[in-house]
Amino acid sequence: MNQTNFPLKGAAFMVLAGVAFAGANAITWTVTYKLGFKAQSDAFWQYAIATLFSLPFIWRQGLASMRTRHPWLHGLRIVLSVLGVQAFTQAFAAGMAPWHVVALVMTSPFFVLLGAAVFLGERVALNRWLAALIGFTGAMILLRPWEGALTLATLYPVAAAICWGGASLITKRLTATEPQSAITMWLLLLLTPINGLFSLHAGFEVPTGSVLGLLILGGAVMYAAQHFLTLAYASADAGFVQPFDDLKLFSNIAVSWLVLGFAPEGAYWLGVALILAGSLYLLWSERQGQIAVAAA
Repeated sequence: MNQTNFPLKGAAFMVLAGVAFAGANAITWTVTYKLGFKAQSDAFWQYAIATLFSLPFIWRQGLASMRTRHPWLHGLRIVLSVLGVQAFTQAFAAGMAPWHVVALVMTSPFFVLLGAAVFLGERVALNRWLAALIGFTGAMILLRPWEGALTLATLYPVAAAICWGGASLITKRLTATEPQSAITMWLLLLLTPINGLFSLHAGFEVPTGSVLGLLILGGAVMYAAQHFLTLAYASADAGFVQPFDDLKLFSNIAVSWLVLGFAPEGAYWLGVALILAGSLYLLWSERQGQIAVAAA
């Protein structure tokens, strides 16, 4: 393949990752809401199974790759990641449609902006504030607090967005001094045990029958999604493929509609469009800024 075709290859892998994530979300909704399997146990088993598929990578890296000068930062990042997973799964267990959950979780980059300004002291440019305002307006349309539609279930995806935004900030801090292999290994080896503690607290469930089959399928699909994500970033510049990540929202809408029978209605489409517009505008304006700096 010609070198100039690699960016398109990266974009294709990113789209495939979004489709795989949408499939995993539909499986989580089915297992937790439709079949009544506890959300905490679903999170544990799905990530445990995905970790099993990652054993070849873990074996190649070895425990020595986990040496670090910042164990507390790694620990905090993993705790925030687990809390995000738990909130994300609880949203499905409450019956929220996957597209609705994913749309609200896509506000995470805007929380990262706020966190970078407050906790890292970074200067937040006007374009970033504008992107955050557009995204939050979309989120409010989906949450509809003025109609009394704001419930604990609808706040779960927002909580997941905040937790994952915090984890992203810590990852940004760690990448300045830590190798990527160490950051990945810490997450792979500790995410499942901590999810296990939540499952034990809620009443540990062992999957059987159709639930077991769906969890194995979900773990495999989750691993495939992560693999496609890795291939996407390996095939093209991150700035080029990142906008294609936002297409996962449409993947989730399609899967929610075709498989589960859910689709946005009325003003919800406006909320979805604003969240997507805010995210894409942020990526575009940041990209333009990088090009301007490089040309100077």
